[in-house]
Amino acid sequence: MLMYKAYKCFYILIGIFVLSNCSYAQNQNRIDDHPAWIMQGNIYEVNVRQYTPEGTFKAFEKSLPRLKKMGVQTLWFMPINPISKVDRKGTLGSYYAVSDYMAINPEYGTMNDWKELVKHCHEMGFKVIIDWVPNHTGADNYWLTAHPDFFVKDSTGKPLSPFDWSDTRQLDYSNTTMQDSMINAMKFWITNSDIDGFRCDVAWNVPDAFWKKCIPQLRAMKNIFMLAESDKASDQIDGFDATYPWPEFHTMVDIAAGKKNALSLDSIMNITNRAFPQNALLLYFTSDHDENSWNKADYGTMPGASHAPFAVLTQTLPRSIPLIYSGQEEPFLDSISFFYKDTITFKKYARADFYSKLLHLRKENSALAANASFEKIQSNNDNNIYAFIRQNGKNKILVLVNLSNTQQHVTLSDQSINGTATNLFTSKKENINNNQSMTLKAWDYKVYVY
Repeated sequence: MLMYKAYKCFYILIGIFVLSNCSYAQNQNRIDDHPAWIMQGNIYEVNVRQYTPEGTFKAFEKSLPRLKKMGVQTLWFMPINPISKVDRKGTLGSYYAVSDYMAINPEYGTMNDWKELVKHCHEMGFKVIIDWVPNHTGADNYWLTAHPDFFVKDSTGKPLSPFDWSDTRQLDYSNTTMQDSMINAMKFWITNSDIDGFRCDVAWNVPDAFWKKCIPQLRAMKNIFMLAESDKASDQIDGFDATYPWPEFHTMVDIAAGKKNALSLDSIMNITNRAFPQNALLLYFTSDHDENSWNKADYGTMPGASHAPFAVLTQTLPRSIPLIYSGQEEPFLDSISFFYKDTITFKKYARADFYSKLLHLRKENSALAANASFEKIQSNNDNNIYAFIRQNGKNKILVLVNLSNTQQHVTLSDQSINGTATNLFTSKKENINNNQSMTLKAWDYKVYVY
């Protein structure tokens, strides 16, 4: 018995040592409390339904080599769960009206198809995150029958639809059993398909206390990345790695429309810097599924040549994690339907080389890491030209964008720009000096690598 107790104590100590070292290793894989792999990473949003004529996992899988070549790192799959049929909108319904949190939408394939896709993605070096819908369920989610107390009720005792989303039902986060069920459903996807994180839909409407309870449990399983559809600073404190910079996005839209100038970007970024934690990350984008479907992004909000300088900013601003939406590399210049089959047409991939240069530079040069330093460069034309330097150690990058629809002349006034640098988009070396004058065409952009 004593010998047994001695062995038991020995193995307990070994277990503590292993767990401590696992915890240490996991912490070593995080930078400023974020997964190290996201700091120079990027996200590509995959709309499985509309990506191919087939609209399946297997059909999308054929695009992986092309996306890898372009420099895509993290694949965000829009909701992969089955869609409710009750109160369904349109022919196919909203991706965000989930009928079963632990099942696969049969339109896309089977659970085995999904697992094989994730495995293939990992083998190619991609990270995989899935869209999660914690705020509400679809109108025939099985919880409505099995657990009616999981839902907020209206004055008649019927489950309530949030906002004007009549195809969904609002979950009640005062119910701790519901909270635990939601957490267990999220754990299911980490355990069963080894995903690398979640993009959480309408995260801003889910209580902060839930995320403080949920996220540590998920991170105990794997060093995951958590993205909140929210622009609340508190969500970063709650444990999310990144949130949405909607004020910055809408400012860019206003600049593209001629309603604001380049200085307004500084103003809104300063507000964010004061409100958010120092290590906060922001998902910068020129389009996503919502903005494309409802607001004509980016072909309407940043039409023609105006798209490029804002896309450059999404890749190069401090704190940024850049997002590219399905079809932007084409570009597919149309809204992609939400409730119907509306296949993206890929033919020329006209923006692929543009994105590839930026994505590969970000991956290879730590000056574009989300936590690298940022210095705004003053000029004689700050109303139109937005110029800045990103730097990490000896790595330094100068970015200039003309945020106007006319040709602009600019003189940069900063000794830190002195040196020989390579123009990312021409591959030519150029001498850059303090007080040097430059000319940028309408919506022009320059990225110099020192």
